[in-house]
Amino acid sequence: MATTESSSYYDHLEKMSVQELLININKEDKSVPLAVEKVIPQIEALVNIIVEKMQGGGRLFYIGAGTSGRLGVVDASEIPPTYGLPQGKVIGLIAGGDKAIRKAVEYAEDDATQAWKDLEEHLINQQDVLVGIAASGRTPYVIGGLKDARANGVVTACIVCNKDTEIARQSDYPIEVVVGSEFVTGSTRMKSGTAQKLVLNMVSTAVMIKLGHVKGNKMVDMQLTNNKLVDRGTRMIMDELKIAEAEAAQLLKQHGSVRKAVEAFRK
Repeated sequence: MATTESSSYYDHLEKMSVQELLININKEDKSVPLAVEKVIPQIEALVNIIVEKMQGGGRLFYIGAGTSGRLGVVDASEIPPTYGLPQGKVIGLIAGGDKAIRKAVEYAEDDATQAWKDLEEHLINQQDVLVGIAASGRTPYVIGGLKDARANGVVTACIVCNKDTEIARQSDYPIEVVVGSEFVTGSTRMKSGTAQKLVLNMVSTAVMIKLGHVKGNKMVDMQLTNNKLVDRGTRMIMDELKIAEAEAAQLLKQHGSVRKAVEAFRK
C-alpha cells in the first residue's frame, strides 16, 4: 500500500481535545522538511535542467489534479508578479481546467489523454520542461501527460510522495518526498501537500535566482501591482543607491521597476 494511503499512527481523533489535535498535527508537520532535505540532490538536478532550458527560451509547465494541481497553478501564477517574467513562461495546468481550482471536477483526474491535449493548447515542445505533481504517484491525468510529453521529446519530472510510482517511472527527473502516512488517513492535502509546496518553492525560487531576477536578496524585477509593492520597491532603490525617498519614488515611477531605475541612475 502507498504510504500516503496507509493508516494513520493516530486513532480515535474525534476523542482528542482541540489542543491534542493541534499538537499532533504540528508534530507530523515537523517531519516534512526532513523528508524534503533527503531529496535535495534530485531537486538540484531538476533546477539545473529547468535553468538550462529556460535560458534557451523554454518554459516550465506543471500538471496535476486536486490539491497537487492547485499547488502548481499557485506557484506558476506567482512568478510574473514576483519576478517580472512574462505570462506564459511558467504555466500551471489542473485536471478539469480552471474551474477545478475552486471546485472539484468529478473524474477529471482519471482521464489519461486530457493532459496532453491541455499541453498542446500551449504548444509545448522540446525546449520546455514538464513537472507532474501527484502525492499518490498514480494519477492517470499526470501519468498520461508525462508519457505523451516524453514520447514527444519533452524533458519530464515529477514531485510525488510515494516510492516506485508510475509517475516517477515516466519522469527523467523524479523527486520522491516520502512523508509517510497522514494524520487523517489518506488526506494528502496535509503533509504531502506541504511537501509539494516546499519543493515547488525551492524549484521556482532557485530557478528565478539563477535566471537573474534577484539581486542581493531583492526581487528587483517584481511588478508594481499595489501600493505595498511600490513602497517596497522605493525602499530597495533607497538602500541600493543611498538616495532620499522622494528621488527613489520618482525613479521608480519613471522607469517602472527597481532594476531599470537603478540602471538608469547609474548610467
